[in-house]
Amino acid sequence: MRASNGAPRPLQTGCRIGALALCILLAACVSNPRQELQTAAVVTSEQTNASPKQRQMGRMIAGIGQAATLGARSWYIDPILRPASTLSAYYALIGKSALGFARRVAIDAVQIRALERQPIPPLTQRAFMDSAAWEAHLDRTIGGLKSFGSVDFLVDGEEFFTRFNQAVEHAESTIDIRTYIFDSDDYGVFIADRLKDRSSEVGVRVLLDGLGELFATQSDPATMPPDFRPPRSMPSYLRRGSKIKVRTRTNPWMTGDHTKTTIIDREVAFVGGMNIGREYRYDWHDMMMEVRGPVVDVIQREFDATWAQSGPLGDIALLARFLLKRREASNAEGVPLRLLFTRDFNSQIYRAQLAAIRRAQSRVYIQNAYMSDDLVVYELAKARRRGVDVRVIIAEHADDATMNLSNASTINVLLGAGVRVYRYPGMTHLKAAVYDGWACMGSGNFDKMSLQVNEELNLGTSDPDTVRRLVERVFAPDFERSQELVEPLPLTWTHRVAELVADEFL
Repeated sequence: MRASNGAPRPLQTGCRIGALALCILLAACVSNPRQELQTAAVVTSEQTNASPKQRQMGRMIAGIGQAATLGARSWYIDPILRPASTLSAYYALIGKSALGFARRVAIDAVQIRALERQPIPPLTQRAFMDSAAWEAHLDRTIGGLKSFGSVDFLVDGEEFFTRFNQAVEHAESTIDIRTYIFDSDDYGVFIADRLKDRSSEVGVRVLLDGLGELFATQSDPATMPPDFRPPRSMPSYLRRGSKIKVRTRTNPWMTGDHTKTTIIDREVAFVGGMNIGREYRYDWHDMMMEVRGPVVDVIQREFDATWAQSGPLGDIALLARFLLKRREASNAEGVPLRLLFTRDFNSQIYRAQLAAIRRAQSRVYIQNAYMSDDLVVYELAKARRRGVDVRVIIAEHADDATMNLSNASTINVLLGAGVRVYRYPGMTHLKAAVYDGWACMGSGNFDKMSLQVNEELNLGTSDPDTVRRLVERVFAPDFERSQELVEPLPLTWTHRVAELVADEFL
């Protein structure tokens, strides 16, 4: 989507989706140590005694080995063990990429230009869309897994990891973790050590994404304590000296598992956008949700199915899981909740939020670090033309330089449409939205990978109290602490290139 030009700014990075071997060059996340890291382990003596140059060379060699192994599994083993999944990922990616390209051309060349000629009306004071009618529309057109439960918002790392560590410490039978990145920094090792200790008493399973695992091991955070040496492989570190079971998901056609869930004793689940690492604990603004009730059974089934598919039996194990009789919840404890997913040929998170933007009558509040989807931006601009109060919070400095430049183009288009845009100081990794009286939050970004390619999990609800608490805990304070932009940002050709890269690959 095009936006106005201005002063120059250098393009700091290119496409992060390319040949699999190049993934080892991508930067991992950074954050700060704190007192609770005092027990974090420092790994092998040969790493401790090696020079920085030797350690970097060792890390690069290890990364090449990991990339080669992941590539071999994704390209040669997956078609044998997971033939249906591999073909599905291929055809879904091709179809969505072709359709998405045609749609972006139409929006950029025709639709957004026509919309710019329409006047921006004043805000209207209309009632929210009818919640019952909206939920019925979702039932008919989107689907998702409906259940019940309670939701508590855990905003930022101190709230979440305090509860996470308490839950891990008091677990009585099982700890099941599914995450995109389990960082090999000092806080990641701190969490790994706690899990290793508990694995002698309870069953611990950790499900990782292959590309995410590469990202986590290929750079040291700038604030890493100088005497800390990260393990070269977090899966190996988790297994070493423990009873933890670890599986790493492969990445056919560069797809990823971006879901983040932790389930304790099959009774409580943590769902949201946080990976495990220092920036999530200390530096970034983010959110997880603690959910209880029958919905935990649904989240557990999703974990168990994905775990089975990631094992040696692949798609056969997944099919067996679906053929097993499901244990259905016998009560409706809590408020109605809907689990929405991004899957091959079924981008529920994308379709549900597009429908919500189109139906919103009074307000649309969105907070996300990555806003590169042209159709979402176009629908937000159209909603503002209906008199809807549309507000978007974007990170002042995203962790990915390409997305940072692409976001600037998005910001200018939104400002030109009359949307109120706020820049959160520093990095917000939080992923949440409110459309009148419906909330949608979880792991999904507003970019191509989250909306159409990767596996994602969001929660949606029309429960008035839950929506109210989300606005009070997240949007109201973040509007206050963020800078509202009133003038377009200066852009150059580098922003346009970054936008094209983000549209096609990120």
